[in-house]
Amino acid sequence: MLLKGRDLSKSGIQHDGHANFGLSPENFRALRALKTPVRIQKFIDALPYQYANTAWSPQRVLRERKGHCLEGALLAAAALRVNGHPPFLMDLEAVQDDDHVVAIYRERGLWGSIAKSNFAGLRFRAPIYRTLRELALSYFEQYYNLRGERTLRSYSRPVNLERLDSRHWMTSEKSVWCAPELLIAARHYPLVPDKVARALPRLDRRSFEAGMHGWTKH
Repeated sequence: MLLKGRDLSKSGIQHDGHANFGLSPENFRALRALKTPVRIQKFIDALPYQYANTAWSPQRVLRERKGHCLEGALLAAAALRVNGHPPFLMDLEAVQDDDHVVAIYRERGLWGSIAKSNFAGLRFRAPIYRTLRELALSYFEQYYNLRGERTLRSYSRPVNLERLDSRHWMTSEKSVWCAPELLIAARHYPLVPDKVARALPRLDRRSFEAGMHGWTKH
């Protein structure tokens, strides 16, 4: 899954012997410094969460120093890419709730994820999951709406953002709506049969309050 051996000269502008994918030297260095998924997650966690109808590129998020779920995932994918991983995203699709987007990575054949979220349980996952279904299911109990309803229903196949390089998803000054459009169009796989989903109990109060730690009202 690593990019070792690839001709990186075809992937972006050259900077100090490396491909910088069109990023400014300052932003390229900032992302290169986030050498592990844990470091990427800590950086994203430190960004204030914004509620806005935007789809900022990673370079724009680095400048504004804030972002929401999608923008955090895009930034994480960019950081993974400049450190040798493919820029993969996965969509978690919900009912009566917002979808969630996570950047996914693979180490020693196992999947993990990085995410920006207002909810405590919808962020980082260590690379311990054998399949993407296992990874998606790890979000199920913590994925609920303000009525305490468990809302996660499906997950998408991995979306490789290299497909959007011609749209400058890493550096555009305009919102890169091409990214969520690609996620929406990707094949999704159900996690819960409809009959089972209709019978799901609401979350208990203690679990609800624990998952809301750090949540800020829109």
